[in-house]
Amino acid sequence: MTNPLHIALAQINPIVGDIAFNLRKIRQARDDAQAGALVVLPETAITGYPAEDLILKPAFVDAAMAAVQELVRESADTQTALIVTGPWRDDGKVYNALHVVAGGTITATRYKTSLPNYGVFDEKRIFSAGPLPAPVEYKGHRLGLMICEDMWTPPAAAALKEQGATLLIVPNASPYEKGKQDKRLSVARARVAETGLPLVYVNQNGGQDDLVFDGGSFILNETGAVVMQGERFAEALYDTAWERAGNGHWLCSAPESAPAAANATYQAVMLGLRDYVQKNGFPGVMLGMSGGIDSALSAAIAVDALGADAVHAVMMPSIHTSRDSIDDAADCSQRLGIRHDSVSIKDMVRAFEHELGSHFTSKTPSATHENIQARCRGVTLMALSNASGRMVLSTGNKSELAVGYATLYGDMCGGYNVLKDIYKTDVYALARWRNAQVPPHGKGPAGIVIPDRILTKAPTAELRPGQTDQDSLPPYDVLDGILKGLVEGEKSLPALVADGYDEELVRRVWRMLDAAEYKRRQACPGPRVSRRAFGRERRYPLTNHFAKHIEKQG
Repeated sequence: MTNPLHIALAQINPIVGDIAFNLRKIRQARDDAQAGALVVLPETAITGYPAEDLILKPAFVDAAMAAVQELVRESADTQTALIVTGPWRDDGKVYNALHVVAGGTITATRYKTSLPNYGVFDEKRIFSAGPLPAPVEYKGHRLGLMICEDMWTPPAAAALKEQGATLLIVPNASPYEKGKQDKRLSVARARVAETGLPLVYVNQNGGQDDLVFDGGSFILNETGAVVMQGERFAEALYDTAWERAGNGHWLCSAPESAPAAANATYQAVMLGLRDYVQKNGFPGVMLGMSGGIDSALSAAIAVDALGADAVHAVMMPSIHTSRDSIDDAADCSQRLGIRHDSVSIKDMVRAFEHELGSHFTSKTPSATHENIQARCRGVTLMALSNASGRMVLSTGNKSELAVGYATLYGDMCGGYNVLKDIYKTDVYALARWRNAQVPPHGKGPAGIVIPDRILTKAPTAELRPGQTDQDSLPPYDVLDGILKGLVEGEKSLPALVADGYDEELVRRVWRMLDAAEYKRRQACPGPRVSRRAFGRERRYPLTNHFAKHIEKQG
């Protein structure tokens, strides 16, 4: 056997820009790890990820570098070493860097080689790319250290193997999306297969604006088998012990693997909301409780994320609101244990229509009157938010946002929207799942929290007599299939028709999707859970006539 090696995987939840807070997190991990361990932190743990244009501020980089030096000075008094990560300026260029900090000095520094510039990533505009890494000598071992994206293609791992690395260690800030953990494991196994080296993968945890980092750190042995799987959507510290046998193979002793995440999408939006509210200092949230499925699920997620005392529901009935909706909203609030108030908008709507009546004619679109109701509700919620300090939680789903079935400055009001990247059909599936169980780390009650009638009645905005969503939209199972093809799949008209969808219906949905772009630009943030959320990775022009081009082709 060679010198034993202790590696601690620190799956922490930093706050972007709060360097003092992040230092406390790093110190806590260092102090909690086994004495003499090498503590591996996620990518840019000093600053949080992604720091975006903060990296362009010289003072920000200076502060991050000074924080690293604090840890260097402290390392003289401890046997525990750190792999510290953060921005680093070298010869006038700023790099995404890692440092091995031990014994009062930086024993090695490595820079990220492959800078992602796709999807939600935009690192090429803020960082310089480093050279391919060389191994780091540590306690008689040659460690191959590479940062996040460097693992996703072969060159960095190949360079490390060629230069004699015996173990790969990868700090990451890899955000959640459906199926992402399987992709990570697949890519990591490819690097293991190419190099014959075991791999330690450490990922960030926590919400940051529209991104959710799901943790899920893991270790693979030389065959690609999972030695340890960390918990997802939670902070954790995993101490592992390593010894290298005479035949060169590593023996790793690690904690028992965590169970698979129970409904990862629900946990992702719950964690995203919790961190957005708490990191931004809101005392809680309030939302319009309509008696419909979207507000009911949003309220349940909010309670699981923040606790019932932090959630305030407001029913805002109009002359079109049914008795069933009023009763269902109150029932759901009671099941969740949250404060429930009712503020009528009837007189507000009358006042607007009285003052504007001379401008209306028999030809005035009915949507004008419907939008007045939605905007009265938006004003009401924002006023209550101003009075209490609680953030308004918008409750629209991805299907509605996609086709513009939402009112600017009305039901789109809010600071955050947990359903922004969840299609309507998936809203129903999540609601049924939540009625069956409480998510891990959820603060809400067990049992049926969303009444059955909310799940079974036809969805409606109740802005005119007898209205249902399907008066204006295709059935949601059909609509969502087309939207997933257009948004996630970027499919063409012929491809969707070949999938079995009606050609004219696809054209209609495409037109609605394009026409609603200006609304989505003004929508509040929400947690990204799909490959193509309405946010930083989907950047369509507001003025866009390509749909007309498709029409002419028809």
